[in-house]
Amino acid sequence: MKKDFYEILGISKSASEAEIKKAYRKKAIEFHPDKNPGNKEAEENFKAAAEAYEVLSDPQKKAKYDQYGHQAFDGAGGFGGGHGGMNMDDIFSQFGDIFGGAFGGGFGGNAGGQRRMKGSNLRIKVKLTLEEVANGVEKKVKVKRKIQAPGVSYKTCSTCNGQGQVMRVTNTILGRMQSASTCPTCGGSGQILDKKPANADAQGMLLEDETVSIKIPAGVVDGMQLKVSNKGNDAPGNGVPGDLIVAIEETEHEFLKREGENLHFDLYISIAEAVLGVSKDIDAVNGKVRIKLEEGIQSGKILRLKGKGIPSLNGYGTGDLLVHINVWTPKTLNKEQKQFFENNLHDENFTPQPEKSDKSFFEKVKDMFS
Repeated sequence: MKKDFYEILGISKSASEAEIKKAYRKKAIEFHPDKNPGNKEAEENFKAAAEAYEVLSDPQKKAKYDQYGHQAFDGAGGFGGGHGGMNMDDIFSQFGDIFGGAFGGGFGGNAGGQRRMKGSNLRIKVKLTLEEVANGVEKKVKVKRKIQAPGVSYKTCSTCNGQGQVMRVTNTILGRMQSASTCPTCGGSGQILDKKPANADAQGMLLEDETVSIKIPAGVVDGMQLKVSNKGNDAPGNGVPGDLIVAIEETEHEFLKREGENLHFDLYISIAEAVLGVSKDIDAVNGKVRIKLEEGIQSGKILRLKGKGIPSLNGYGTGDLLVHINVWTPKTLNKEQKQFFENNLHDENFTPQPEKSDKSFFEKVKDMFS
């Protein structure tokens, strides 16, 4: 089982933004590749700390993690496959500024000390039916993304010598202080354009359509975001591509209403069907389900069909389908029908006689949420 992000950084859930950053800096210094050359365990711990910080330092991601755990970022190239999905270039390019000059070339470099810039992320919305949410689905979407133009070439930036940062030394009352800032010439990539094809933009990029396959796990929630790594815009030079952020939008079902992992269905039956009993077909997310209603079934009764709801994103089973029985009372009757009910108006069989075991409306609602 994957380790808790808070446990990885050694902090509590109530930790402030500054405490999260401080804890990450401490862990990353401890397991930094420059301090642990060739140590695979240290590298894994280094990646795990970066992954934890990437989520907990972002208020929106932190809120989703607190609610759904690791599964909030599973699927579609997210963290579901473990922190191996985060490579060193991702970590260095995303969190370089947190270290300043703690290591020779700056934390913004790769193992060779040269900074690799990350391309910008792209964002799209994907609409899912309730059936797709319940069963999981693979979607193919067309995305316009910037790629390096064929024939483009780059050269090392002479201002920063390929580091992507320029160092500045200032004299203070505490002595000489060194600080790093993004190189104004190359914008942090460490490289500048050398040869530009005629059809490329000022950074040597082309805008092209690409079909991207997105695997969406069962049980996702409306508004949840998934990540497809390296399917954002390319970065100039030897940079790494950005990511494609996929926002989930759940479309409303015609008959079923979702409540977390449970589904609700309103079944309307006639007085005759309620009296005599009947079999009915119910639309569930995996096809039709036939249920048998007993004779004399009461309006307001709730039938629970186990395991016919939405699978848990955390893998803890599947919700239920709750069928709400509604006995439909006709608004108009012909003469014979009206006479029948008038004749039985005071008959014992037509007089309400609720049993003690019959739950009130409020008790039924309470049971639904318990």
